Amino acid sequence: MKRIIATLLFIASISGLTVQAKTYTVNSPNGNIKVTVVTDKQLNWCVDFMGERVLNPSRIAMNVDGMPNQLGTNVKVIKSNIIKVDEEQIAIIPTKQRKIRDLYNQLTIKCKGGYSVLFRVYNNGAAYRFVTQLKSSNIYINSETVEQNWENGSTVYWPREKNQEFITHCEAIFDKKEMSELDTTMKGYLPIYLTTTKGTKVVIMESDLTDYPNMFLTGNHNNTLSGEFPPVVLKSELKPGADRDEKMVEKAHYIAKTTGNRVFPWRLLMINKDDKGVLENNLAYQLASPSASKETNWIKPGKISWDWWSTLNVYGVDFKAGVNTDTYKYFIDFAAKYHIEYVLLDEGWSAGTWNIKEPVHGLDIHELVEYGKAKNVGLVLWTLWNPLDKDLEGILDLYQKWGIKGIKVDFMQRSDQYMVNFYERVGKAAMERKLLVDFHGAFKPSGLQKKYPNVMTFEGVLGMEHDKDSRDINPVHDLILPFTRMAAGPMDYTPGAVGNATAADFYINFVHPISLGTRAHQVALYVVYESPLQMMADSPSSYYKEPDYTSFISRIPTTWDDTKAISAKIGEQLLIARRKDRIWYIAGLTDWNRRTLDLKLDFLDSGKYKVEIFKDGINADVYASDYKIEKLTVTKNDNIKVTMAKGGGWTAILTPID
Repeated sequence: MKRIIATLLFIASISGLTVQAKTYTVNSPNGNIKVTVVTDKQLNWCVDFMGERVLNPSRIAMNVDGMPNQLGTNVKVIKSNIIKVDEEQIAIIPTKQRKIRDLYNQLTIKCKGGYSVLFRVYNNGAAYRFVTQLKSSNIYINSETVEQNWENGSTVYWPREKNQEFITHCEAIFDKKEMSELDTTMKGYLPIYLTTTKGTKVVIMESDLTDYPNMFLTGNHNNTLSGEFPPVVLKSELKPGADRDEKMVEKAHYIAKTTGNRVFPWRLLMINKDDKGVLENNLAYQLASPSASKETNWIKPGKISWDWWSTLNVYGVDFKAGVNTDTYKYFIDFAAKYHIEYVLLDEGWSAGTWNIKEPVHGLDIHELVEYGKAKNVGLVLWTLWNPLDKDLEGILDLYQKWGIKGIKVDFMQRSDQYMVNFYERVGKAAMERKLLVDFHGAFKPSGLQKKYPNVMTFEGVLGMEHDKDSRDINPVHDLILPFTRMAAGPMDYTPGAVGNATAADFYINFVHPISLGTRAHQVALYVVYESPLQMMADSPSSYYKEPDYTSFISRIPTTWDDTKAISAKIGEQLLIARRKDRIWYIAGLTDWNRRTLDLKLDFLDSGKYKVEIFKDGINADVYASDYKIEKLTVTKNDNIKVTMAKGGGWTAILTPID
């Protein structure tokens, strides 16, 4: 990290330790966001944005077992100070920007009782966290009070989730709700997207989550959201006949057992005047801990040819398709032809879901590794989390010995402290063995991908795999995700369908799935959705039949040096530009409405650009796979009309002409 400026402004030093109400303010560097903190019998904060009261006074507290007062109650301030910071972060695996200006003002309030509270205010958000300096080496956190009192009339996009034990893959539809519609049974996992009555966009998130449970939010038919946390699981066991679904047999009365000297997760509000700001907001990443390793040059993002969505259906071949060496050689040949970095062997490759140290009969892993190595294609293996948890180092040592390049860890379903620590153990152990990680059946990213940059992506999303069993994955859903789930970080949605359908033509077929929306919509997802490991979900045989489509998506990068949102409205439309080196990639999406957007190219550098456009064909409204490829020459002074069919998309690659 390169420091540009850091100045310290001493605000107050209070020697008296009686409980006395005192008010502190700290503003964003541009003055648009004001955080007001009141220390009294209850610590609370409120937030104003451009003159609008966004968050009303809301309590902040933490109940540490054995302490006479909760942290944040009967507050006795020892001293406070504000620092002004202007730094540059360099993202090792960038999903929005490679160079990130980390500009903020931070208020620190040090309190009697061995703790401080930090309030950090950026131009596009505000966050706070507890920091403890307690004498006990181990402490028990009974509860944490996260109260958010929003203005009357605010609306949210809320995940359709009601499991009372916090057992979830975090794969829900997001429903638009009035705050008054929420109740305590609706456990909303983060991030939560909120709109105030004046149109301000707020994404509620957390960052730098370590050795602590995930936060959920609930409502109570009013304007207040309250934080809830999964308790520590003391004993769990598999359900009868199950290999992955657990029963929580015994739970503790506390949410975390942790060290007394530590920092706690950031409670973050990403604040933006419009939806374009949401797409560019990178605070969840900025607030996370830096990389734990300096040796990261080996990490290679890229695309993966995936076997599961297409059910290993390859055709026009002279061998029986299935989990066998010939089929995966076919996948490797396809990946090599289109310069795809990896092939994923999903569930079914191993002798059993709990025996992930041996392949099934007829699958020669060693031969496949060598075959892939000769063609510059690496292998990634699926693993169930339970056996990996029991023999993490032994299994990863074996995979490293085999020459495997990464793992897909699946079906965790839990969000408690143990599971958060499991993710970190996996990231660390995989980093030490130069293995990439893709978490599936997972909660959202909360900064682990920055601390361990080999952690490439997370599922935690209702992605395209559900086209195999529902109509839920449609263009409207696709246009909600960038403002909700993707605000947390990389998202393994798994795009790339070759079979495409209109709303009228769609059918459900688990073995031969298709997607809702146009072919051009699928292409645009590769630019819109952030994931340093990005799947190509369909069968190689189907991709071979569509060489123009396959070639176009194979050229789209999976990491980005810069991101500019051009137009955006959640659930309706977006137009976004991303840069890799000197080449720009621009993508548009629309819902079930035909739409034309104006694209001004004034963000380009001087000079001419060659433009290659993949857009909806003239008949895409009735035949969703219809597309057209166009070529243009433009400069920064030009404008382009971006026209999309119902459920459509639009993508352009702009290459400088030297």
